[in-house]
Amino acid sequence: MKLQKILSRFQKLHPKEIDLSLDRIKDLCKKLGNPQDNIKVISVVGTNGKNSTIQACFSIMKEADIKCNVYTSPHIQKINERFVFNNKQLEDDELASLFEEVERVNESRPITYFEILTACYFYKAAQYPDNINLVEAGLFHRFDATNIFKKNLASITCSISIDHLDWLKKGEQTIEKIIFEKTSTLLESNIIVAKQSTKETMDCIKKTISQNPSNKLFFDDDFSFSVNENDFFFYEDKFGGLKLPMPNVLGQFQLENISTAIATLRTLNIGIKDEHIQRGITKISSFVRLQEIKSGKLKELVKNNKLIIDGSHNEDGARALNEYLQSLNCNKHVIISMMANKQHEKYIGHFKNVSSITTIDLKTQPNSISGKDLKEKFKNMPNVQYQPSIEQAIKSINLKEGDLLLITGSLYGAAEVLSLN
Repeated sequence: MKLQKILSRFQKLHPKEIDLSLDRIKDLCKKLGNPQDNIKVISVVGTNGKNSTIQACFSIMKEADIKCNVYTSPHIQKINERFVFNNKQLEDDELASLFEEVERVNESRPITYFEILTACYFYKAAQYPDNINLVEAGLFHRFDATNIFKKNLASITCSISIDHLDWLKKGEQTIEKIIFEKTSTLLESNIIVAKQSTKETMDCIKKTISQNPSNKLFFDDDFSFSVNENDFFFYEDKFGGLKLPMPNVLGQFQLENISTAIATLRTLNIGIKDEHIQRGITKISSFVRLQEIKSGKLKELVKNNKLIIDGSHNEDGARALNEYLQSLNCNKHVIISMMANKQHEKYIGHFKNVSSITTIDLKTQPNSISGKDLKEKFKNMPNVQYQPSIEQAIKSINLKEGDLLLITGSLYGAAEVLSLN
C-alpha cells in the first residue's frame, strides 16, 4: 500500500504521461550527484526484442558470475520488475525507501512518471559501481530519460519498425524518422545491430550511424546463426563458431535476439566463455513473450490444450509471432485485445491460417480499443467473433485435442491474463 501511494504521487508530478525532453531528468540527476556517470551500461534501443535481448544477456552473464542491474519497462505485474540490482528484484520496502529518497530530492518539481523512475534506478545503480547495467530505452531514445549517459559499454539496436506514430509530427510518421530518433544519438563505443525486418531498414540504420565512430557489428555482416535439424543452432562471428543447444524460449525471433546478445558479450571481452553461453541460453526468462501457461485458472479452461500469451502489439511483432505459429502443425485460435493507438489492421494482417479470432475488451486500460470496434476492424478476417472477457472468450472457442490457444495484442492484456490466471 505504501508503495502504491508513492507511485500515485509520482503520477501527479507532471500533467503528461510523456513529455519528450531531457531537461527534467538531467536536473534531478544533477541534484542526486549525477549517478548515471558512475555506472557501466549496455544500452538497448529498438522497437521489438529489447526485453528478450536483455534477458538473454542477463542469463548468460549470471552463468559467468557477473553481477548485473537491469532496468526495463513497462512492468507486467509489479513495479519491482523494473528494478533489478545484484541480480535480484528490489523488495517492496527497499523500493519504497528508494522512491522516498529521490522524491525528497525532487521537491515536487514537475517530472514525468518514467523520468522519476529512471532517476531512481540510476541513483540506486550507482551503489553498485562494478555491476553491469542492462538499460532498456523507452520511447524512441533521442529524448528518452535513459539517454543521458556520457559513455557506455555498448549500444544494442534491436529490430526497428513502425510503432508509436502518435508521438511523431504529421509528415514525420515514417520508418526513417523512427530510425533517426532511435539511433542518431547512440554513444561512441560499440554498436551491435540486430537482424532487421527488411534490407531497407538495415540500410537506413547504417546510413544514420555512418558518422558515428563506434566499433559496429551488423547481423549477417559480422555475426549470424543457422538452425540445424538435430536440435541445435550454430552461431558465428569473428571469434569463431559456436554449436549451441536450442534455448528454452520459443520462436525464431528469439534466436535472433540471443545471437545479438552473444555478439555483444563476446565483443566486450568481459570474461564470457563458451560454456556460459551454452548454459545461459537454456535458462532465459521469457515473461509474456511466447510464454506458455502451464497451470492456473485459465489453463484449467483450456484443459490439455497449449495456452500461450504474447505481448506483441505492432506489425513486426505480429510477423515474428506468426513465423512461430506457421511452424506448428495444429489448429490455432487467437484471442486479442489492443490499445487504441496501434495499427490494428496491419497487425492482424500477418495472422495466416488461424482457425478463429476472438476480440475482447481490455478492461484495465482506458486508452484501449473496445473489442467490438476491434472486431469491426478485423471484418476481412475469417471466423472473427467478439466476447466481453477473456474467460468468456475461452469458453466460446470449440477447442479440439491438440489445438493451440494464443492470447496476444498487448502487454497490458498479457498482464491481465497473468492476473486472472
